[in-house]
Amino acid sequence: MKKRFQKLLAIGLAVAMTFSLAACTSGESSSSTAGSTAAKTEAGSGKIGVAMPTKDLQRWNQDGENMKKQLEEAGYEVDLQYASNDVATQVSQIENMISGGCQALVIASIDGESLGTPLQAAKDAGIQVIAYDRLIMNSDAVSYYATFDNYMVGTKQGEYIKDTLDLDNAAGPFNMEIFTGDPGDNNANFFYGGAMDVLKPYIESGKLVVQSGQKEFAEVATADWSTEKAQARMDAIIASNYADKNLDVVLCSNDSTSLGVENSLEANYNGEWPLVTGQDCDVANTKNLIADKQAMDIFKDTRDLAKQTVSMIDAIMGGGKAETNDNETYDNGTGIIPSYLCEPVVVTKDNYKEILLDSKYYTEDDLK
Repeated sequence: MKKRFQKLLAIGLAVAMTFSLAACTSGESSSSTAGSTAAKTEAGSGKIGVAMPTKDLQRWNQDGENMKKQLEEAGYEVDLQYASNDVATQVSQIENMISGGCQALVIASIDGESLGTPLQAAKDAGIQVIAYDRLIMNSDAVSYYATFDNYMVGTKQGEYIKDTLDLDNAAGPFNMEIFTGDPGDNNANFFYGGAMDVLKPYIESGKLVVQSGQKEFAEVATADWSTEKAQARMDAIIASNYADKNLDVVLCSNDSTSLGVENSLEANYNGEWPLVTGQDCDVANTKNLIADKQAMDIFKDTRDLAKQTVSMIDAIMGGGKAETNDNETYDNGTGIIPSYLCEPVVVTKDNYKEILLDSKYYTEDDLK
């Protein structure tokens, strides 16, 4: 009986040890799997989704291609998509990036308010999101924001107008009209705000006169940043206000709006050519700059922004924190989004060769 009891005890202990070993093996397997998954998420490997708004504007083609080139050079697989300025298309593209195995997303949104559902899916899947040049609003799924200093873009445009017209000393008054961008793009608020912070005192004092009366953001916004819509609005402004008056300056937030203004001026305006501002240094606008049809432009070297974004991706994929230089300014409605701001540069006819040609951003043939 005693021997039988000892034998049963030995069997019981063996079974217990087997279960114990199985549990340990199971735990090691789970840990190993987790480690394997983590190993797949590392700098220089993995699949990155890049969502751009449209191919209709030159700058987004350059942004997308610069991003793809630099990410691939860093070792990543890239899913680059353009959404033809259609929000539903961009939502679908981002959803496909998530289901298609992208491990991080770079998104230049069409409408910063309209990506809540796919971004929640990204967050649920543990996929970090970098808002690219346009801040995505009201989503806590946004990890970082990579952009140029968009308020500075506006202030540089405003300061150029102030200095060129010598507003502090000249008698004036000077006639001015204002064109900014799409109301769904949060950047338009920064461009407009930066410029108006410089120019508003001169408007209030009467040194600058907006003959159309259109000064508020909602009145001067241009849906879709459309050249055609800017041109149509400028046509109406010229017809109503400048048949017998000179127009001295047109504040345009970017090149697609300034191109529309310049097209309208050529077709309808008989006075002295006004000072026109812009942003992006698109080919058509740079040609107008050389031809004295645009006074200045703002250059935002998308190669630099792509480089900084790739650096952010490397940090994310390596499990670290990305470098930022502004952790106070950009609140998307859920809190401050850590941001990296590249600096914009003023380009004129006097320095475009140094900035655009010497840097190989363009060739001389591009601008013929």
